[in-house]
Amino acid sequence: MSTVDKMLIKGIRSFDPENRHVITFFRPLTLIVGPNGAGKTTIIECLKLSCTGELPPNARSGHSFIHDPKVAGETETKGQIKLRFKTAAGKDVVCIRSFQLTQKASKMEYKAIESVLQTINPHTGEKVCLSYRCADMDREIPALMGVSKAVLENVIFVHQDEANWPLQDPSTLKKKFDDIFSATRYTKALEIIKKLHKDQAQEIKTFKLKLENLQILKDAAYKLRENIAQDEEKTEALKCQMQELECSIQNIATKIHHTEVTLEDLRKLKEEISTKTAVRSTLFKEQQKQYKDLKEENEDTDEELKEWKTKFEERIAMLESKISKLAREENDIDTKSSILTSNIKEYLQQISKRQAEAEAHMSLKKERDTKIKELFQKRNLGSVPDMPFSNEVALNLTNRIESRLMDLNKDLQDKKKSTQAELSGAWDRYMIANERWTGIEAQKKAKAENQARILTGIEEKKIERDSSELKVAGFNLVQIDEREKNSCSELERKSKQLVERNFEQSIRQKQTEIFTTNQEIKVLNREKDIMAADYEDRIDLSRKKAELEDLKKKHKKMQEFFKVGIRGKLGVRFASEKIGSKEKVQVDEAHTMEYDDLYSKSREAEKEVTTLQTKIDGANRYLSQHHKDMESKRRYIESKLQSLDRDAVTIDVYMRALELAKEKRDVHKSKYDIADGMRRMFDPFERVARAHHTCPCCERPFSAEEEDDFVRKQRVKAVSSAEHMKVLAVESSNADSYFQQLEKLRIVYEEYTKIGKDIIPVAEKNLNELNIELEEKTQAHDDVLGVLAQIKADKDVVEALLQPIENADRLFQEIQTLQKKVDDLEYKLDSQGQGAKSMEEIQLELNTLQSKKDSLHNDMEKLREEQRDMENDVSSVQLKWRAAREEKIKASVALRDFEKVEEELGRLAEERTQVELEEKHLSEALGPAFKEREKLLRDYNDLKIKLDREVEKQAQLKGEYEMEVEKICEKDSKIQEYNDFKKGEMLKELEEKKILSESELQRCESRKRELLAELEKSKDLVRSQSELKRNIDDNLDYRKTKAEVDELAHEIELLDERVLKLGGVSSVEAELKKLADERERLLSEINRCRGTLSVFQKNISNYKSDLRRTEYKEIDRRYFDQLIQLKTTEMANKDLDRYYNALDKALMRFHSMKMEEINKIIRELWQQTYRGQDIDYISIHSDSEGAGTRSYSYRVLMQTGDAELEMRGRCSAGQKVLASLIIRLALAETFCLNCGILALDEPTTNLDAPNSESLAAAILRIMQDRKGQENFQLIVITHDERFAHLIGQREHAERYYRVTKDDQ
Repeated sequence: MSTVDKMLIKGIRSFDPENRHVITFFRPLTLIVGPNGAGKTTIIECLKLSCTGELPPNARSGHSFIHDPKVAGETETKGQIKLRFKTAAGKDVVCIRSFQLTQKASKMEYKAIESVLQTINPHTGEKVCLSYRCADMDREIPALMGVSKAVLENVIFVHQDEANWPLQDPSTLKKKFDDIFSATRYTKALEIIKKLHKDQAQEIKTFKLKLENLQILKDAAYKLRENIAQDEEKTEALKCQMQELECSIQNIATKIHHTEVTLEDLRKLKEEISTKTAVRSTLFKEQQKQYKDLKEENEDTDEELKEWKTKFEERIAMLESKISKLAREENDIDTKSSILTSNIKEYLQQISKRQAEAEAHMSLKKERDTKIKELFQKRNLGSVPDMPFSNEVALNLTNRIESRLMDLNKDLQDKKKSTQAELSGAWDRYMIANERWTGIEAQKKAKAENQARILTGIEEKKIERDSSELKVAGFNLVQIDEREKNSCSELERKSKQLVERNFEQSIRQKQTEIFTTNQEIKVLNREKDIMAADYEDRIDLSRKKAELEDLKKKHKKMQEFFKVGIRGKLGVRFASEKIGSKEKVQVDEAHTMEYDDLYSKSREAEKEVTTLQTKIDGANRYLSQHHKDMESKRRYIESKLQSLDRDAVTIDVYMRALELAKEKRDVHKSKYDIADGMRRMFDPFERVARAHHTCPCCERPFSAEEEDDFVRKQRVKAVSSAEHMKVLAVESSNADSYFQQLEKLRIVYEEYTKIGKDIIPVAEKNLNELNIELEEKTQAHDDVLGVLAQIKADKDVVEALLQPIENADRLFQEIQTLQKKVDDLEYKLDSQGQGAKSMEEIQLELNTLQSKKDSLHNDMEKLREEQRDMENDVSSVQLKWRAAREEKIKASVALRDFEKVEEELGRLAEERTQVELEEKHLSEALGPAFKEREKLLRDYNDLKIKLDREVEKQAQLKGEYEMEVEKICEKDSKIQEYNDFKKGEMLKELEEKKILSESELQRCESRKRELLAELEKSKDLVRSQSELKRNIDDNLDYRKTKAEVDELAHEIELLDERVLKLGGVSSVEAELKKLADERERLLSEINRCRGTLSVFQKNISNYKSDLRRTEYKEIDRRYFDQLIQLKTTEMANKDLDRYYNALDKALMRFHSMKMEEINKIIRELWQQTYRGQDIDYISIHSDSEGAGTRSYSYRVLMQTGDAELEMRGRCSAGQKVLASLIIRLALAETFCLNCGILALDEPTTNLDAPNSESLAAAILRIMQDRKGQENFQLIVITHDERFAHLIGQREHAERYYRVTKDDQ
């Protein structure tokens, strides 16, 4: 709940714009007292403006609210209100509103400058400032405080001029209550909902018409899509047929292509044979030419010649490699000679440079030695050896010089330290004397100041003594003491009487009885309301019981129907309680696992069957392929046999024909060999006879005639033998050719025999084994499928049973829920009849209790009035005692002050004498101290000048010596640098390298001459081998050409065999023509299908173009969207109707409840507060302004006996004020749940003393009731001191504010 903590006011009305006025609000009571016109009401105005932004009435747009510039003497004044409060969430917030009022030439201008909200960031602890426009701030602060702006304006912070608004005219009263109840907002919401409901109903009609139109278009679109689907189905069929035709055409085209390729191959083979024959003849001529050009035919084999050539080439390569190696070595030697020459030149340059450095080094050593000797003689450092010095001697002498320099430096430092020590001692002595003189001087001044202070104090104390003496003389201590004792005894007597009466206990007892009576009244009212609403609850109870019985019957029927199946399949009991989800899941999982296991096995068996089927198909194809291959080989062999021998027509005679051909070939070959032997034997006879003239057989000598006759006979025999040899050669060649052709068929025949005897039987055996295995696997697969079908049926049954089980569980849950509702209703209605009462009995009890409550109220008011009288007496006596006691305290304080002042005067006189004596002693000691100080300062200055001269002289000697040492060290460092870099050794190394390079250059020149001689010798040896190589190359070329001729003859023979195997050209051309005719027929068929397909496609295109028309575009989505829009609009319209009714009932109930609560509080407060007897109580009456509307008019009524009268115009000013206050208190009690603040501005206006006291008592009771409520906060502004005294008790407010105006 929200509370206000602190407020700053500056520049508002009579509050000064230059000063900050801060007020802290306490809990539970902040009491502000002051005279009229002091600015008390301004505090309420500032609170209201800070929280709501509303200016007080008659503020003239803010002109009279801000401090007037004319009063301040300025042209512009600024005002600010800063309010710190806690929000409903307990968060600290500071609201700052700033204003400005400017005096123009003819008018004043009011302006709201800025509005700021400050909060604390809970994470960082930093202040966060947010600037708002005024309108935003006016909305933000009521939201933070947890109440509406109307409640803040009309209930919490009400201006004094508007305090009586509950008794103003009806229109004002209605506006105020409507704002407090927020009725206008909800009434507008009801009107908007009603208007929306009407508009939605009109839209629903429009949507229905659109939906009917879209339904027609949707049906037409569906018809078009159906036609498209039918034509597309026909199109797909034609496309399949066309694909089959295209496959056939493709197959025929493949065959045609294969036939054309075969024909082309035949033609190419013919051309290749003729080409190779021409090439063979050309190569044969080339062979003969090469044989003639040979100088010498080598009898070695080709391998030997090639090996010799290879070795020859290797020897040539070795010689050439050697030549190139020698040439490279020569180049390397030339390169090395040039490098050595350049190195020698570079060595000469470096040697000359190093020699110059060595000469400079010797010169430096000589200069260094001279300087060292001069320095030793000049500074008396001792004797030195003869020059030149070695490095060790020079280093020793240099160290002695540097050691001497270090001694001089040390002496100088020691001198400086001793000088500094002497100066420090002299200065310390001076500072001690100076401090002594300064201390005496300061003490003297302090004593003088102290003496002046003591004199001033003596004068002041004398004046104070005279004043205290006058005050003491004005008091009569005896009379004051006597009055105080009498008042104290009277106060004790009155207090004892008040305690003895024990009013609080009696009042608490009465309050307890009233509370008990109120509780009983509430219980009876609740019973009465329950009995009024009992009829609807009983109807609801009977309806729910009927629903419960219906659900139980459905559940029982489902039990009976599915009980057997569930017990048999699920193995669980279907009782009245529900089957657990765990059991259902277990049963379902068991069947699913069994089914999945068998299904996986069936899939594996099916895969095995498919695999075997694939293997069998492969084996069949393999066997068929070999049968086809065997048949093709048989036809090939038979066709060859038929072409060779017309009598041999089957493959079975092949081996017999081959043996006969072999025998025939052997016979013809033996005949030819015999004839050839005879020819070879007879051919030399003619030469022998001509050469030796004898018979070659018997060696008988021939005569000339016999010799000629013998030669002639031999020539005749030779001619006949040659003709016979030709015949025998042809026959032998034919027999050999016939045998060779049959022999070539042997491989084909062996393959044919192997296929028939080995491959085909093995393939048939494997096929039979696969078929047997397929039958076994198929049988196993069928068995698994049978079991799987049974399991599937069981699983389906289980799944079918699980749905009824879920439905039964859902029904069981509904039965339990409904049973609980029935039990609650029965308990609520107390259906067993225990303690039931009639409406008349309840009303009678209510009247009795109300009478009892009124009597208790009267008794309690009498007790409180008696208590107030006694408390007033005690308060008046207490005031007298306090006044006497305060007067006695004042007298005793005045006497003590007088005695104290006398003691102070004596002490100051003694202190003055002592200070004068001390000041005299200090003046005497000041002169010697000053002289001593000046003498020590002069001694210090003289000593400093003397010591500075000595130090400066010694430093000059040390500087001169140091310069000479630096020169020697500089030369020594250069010498050391030469030695460190070993430049002398480098000079020697360079000379040695130069000598080595010159000797190496001479060796290179001699080696170069040797290489040139060896290179010329190797080149001559290479030239002598070329002639031998050329002859070997010619022999190899001849043999290569001869091998090519033989190879071409063999290739021509192979080509002839391929032509024979492919067949004749005419048969291939006839097959090609037949295939071309078949292709033409298929092409005409596919063209016919294409024509039909184009017709269907055109129809589909037309249908689709129709569908693409605007009215059919996205017709399904449009229809579905329109249907959804219609349904959602209908549902929304129904929801609007329900919302309207619910909000209407809620508003009526809220209004009636709040009004009942407000009137109850008003009645109690009126009866507790009002002291008159003419009005029993007051109430607020609300009337509906018309049927069907939720607008109310309000009246404040007063109950006088049995008469109920409107209070406006019939009550006095005091009754009006009291009624307005009580109504505000009741509204605050009802609506300020999140805000415990209430501000009362002059609540006792127009009230007489009894009513004012009753109001104070009522406020005290409210604070007493709210004492446990930490954030209850009451702000009371009054000028009535007695009223303030009555409510401002210490237990509620330890302090109060008194507001007054200053003189300005």
